[in-house]
Amino acid sequence: MNLQISGHHLEITPAIHDYVLDKLERVTRHFDNVIDVNVILSVDKLKQKAEVTVHLSGKDIYVEAIDEDLYASIDLLADKLDRQIQKHKQKLQDHHRGQKASQITVE
Repeated sequence: MNLQISGHHLEITPAIHDYVLDKLERVTRHFDNVIDVNVILSVDKLKQKAEVTVHLSGKDIYVEAIDEDLYASIDLLADKLDRQIQKHKQKLQDHHRGQKASQITVE
């Protein structure tokens, strides 16, 4: 998994980098085929925004979260991304089960 973290009007400190890395470990636990992860953290007055684009084999997933606290927005982002990854994984599993079920009935 290639991870790129960048900041817009924000300096990425080692603490923020480690926090984002720790939160994104859940994604790799649920889904192994992650190719790239691009994280953009930005500050706009009182809004702290976290965006992520995850490049999977065959699909890109984009999630963003906005909160008053940067760490809270990263938490929201990780939760949203986790749900999207599980949804995608479930669709893949259902699709493959459907093909196997049709092959069994044909025979």
